Amino acid sequence: MNTEEILKFCRENGLLLDSEILKLFSETTDADSIKMIIEKIKNYTPQRIITKEIFSQNKDLERIFLTLPNENQKSLEKLKIKLGLSIEISREKEEPQKIEIVLDRNQPETNARILSSIPSFTGKPEVGNFVKYYRSRFNEMRNLIQANPRLNGLVSINKLSGKKQGVSIIGMVSSKATTKNGNIILDVEDLTGRTKALINSNKPELYKEAEDIALDSVIGLRGMGDDQIIFVNDIIFPDSMLHERKRSDKEEYALFLGDLHFGSKLFREKSFNKFIDYINGKLPDTPEVEKIKTIFLVGDIIAGIGNYPTQEKDLKIIDLEEQFSGFSELIKKMRKDITFIISPGNHDGVRLMEPQPLFDEKYAWNLYDLKNVILTGNPASVNIGSTKNFSGFDVLTYHGFSFYHYANTVPKLMTGGALNAPEKIMAYLLKNRHLAPTHSSVQYFPFNEDYLLIKKIPDIFVSGHTHKSAVSYYNNVLMISTATWESMTVYQEKMGNKPDYCKVPMMNLKTREIKILDFEEKEDEK
Repeated sequence: MNTEEILKFCRENGLLLDSEILKLFSETTDADSIKMIIEKIKNYTPQRIITKEIFSQNKDLERIFLTLPNENQKSLEKLKIKLGLSIEISREKEEPQKIEIVLDRNQPETNARILSSIPSFTGKPEVGNFVKYYRSRFNEMRNLIQANPRLNGLVSINKLSGKKQGVSIIGMVSSKATTKNGNIILDVEDLTGRTKALINSNKPELYKEAEDIALDSVIGLRGMGDDQIIFVNDIIFPDSMLHERKRSDKEEYALFLGDLHFGSKLFREKSFNKFIDYINGKLPDTPEVEKIKTIFLVGDIIAGIGNYPTQEKDLKIIDLEEQFSGFSELIKKMRKDITFIISPGNHDGVRLMEPQPLFDEKYAWNLYDLKNVILTGNPASVNIGSTKNFSGFDVLTYHGFSFYHYANTVPKLMTGGALNAPEKIMAYLLKNRHLAPTHSSVQYFPFNEDYLLIKKIPDIFVSGHTHKSAVSYYNNVLMISTATWESMTVYQEKMGNKPDYCKVPMMNLKTREIKILDFEEKEDEK
């Protein structure tokens, strides 16, 4: 279909196409399908200037392809791929959540790649959604655990016999209690049935592990038992372990920030301006700054509105769009050759239900216009630093909304002061291979697939939310928790926060050396 014919048809339908979309449409030989797509676009978006970004952001537009005849859908596979859509959208409507979204819309010339994506959803979750969600989680976790050689004689729960013998099972923990004798007893279920498992208090090391088991987590259990109860001798967690600590063949740096809370009266503007000067090479004795290629910002980028009681008293900017606009101006002040990878948190005007989508373009449109900004959902998996001879580092980002639940319910985290030592919570979640294993630890949308499950072990796990700076390792996984750029509010003080201010971990991808940069300045009175 030639460009003049496309443009004429668009004008007749009150639409304009940008040059990239016009080129993609003109390369498609199926003229009838292109006309049908143009006609239907008006029903799915109020926007009249059609860009590639609209397709990757507005998931309703993906449904246009499902409304076309099957024979037309097949001829448009290449177009869908070029639009950044998965060919999965041609499948039956029962599986809309299998869509793989390619978030290439804002990406500059960079070696940063999005490895995971969050599907869109419409409507309210129903009971059936939760059933599919937990079945999916259990099956994924079972696949991770069942290869463990410690699970001798592995059987499903309905295969447990009435005769006491050595057995191993994999199950989801539905309840946990302490008996009168001080033993821990678990209700454990798989897809075939449920049973009880007892951990005796006279096994102190095993008992300590059992104390820290989270409800709804999936674990392996080995012991002696029958179809009524298993007396546990060993607990097997999914766990995360890397056999090596990767090193790039090229020297470059990545920085990790979070919890700016821009728009708050307590935003540490003077300190952040010092950070901007550093990035732009205006501070003395900082030769490494030229090799900074990537900056992560992992949530609570803006202060938001209505996130806690009386928040309005703490706000300098009370409009969400103005907060995003002001923050984008800060990004614009920094070097354009740096890639900013930005994900949302609970303050950023997106839904609290996890996984969280990208920022709402209605409010954050300024960020969408920046070519060196890559926006992701929360959580997200991103690969950085890849070269011809190096696979790069897989970075898992998660803002950390679930952290408070585990810090206040898991015994070893409670006694270890984990709210001010977030690396302990991060290690706990890596051990469970899940960012929020317990049903009540976050609000979540029950997709057919569990997007909070840590399917692939990352090289780097980055979080925020606690406002504490921390760098540590767990089984060769580098854990980084980011500091905050907001002075303590009265609300945070009541929550027991002891924040770190304006500290920025910087990683040398070649040597893996971590340096903590300190930009804290005495702020002017607000």
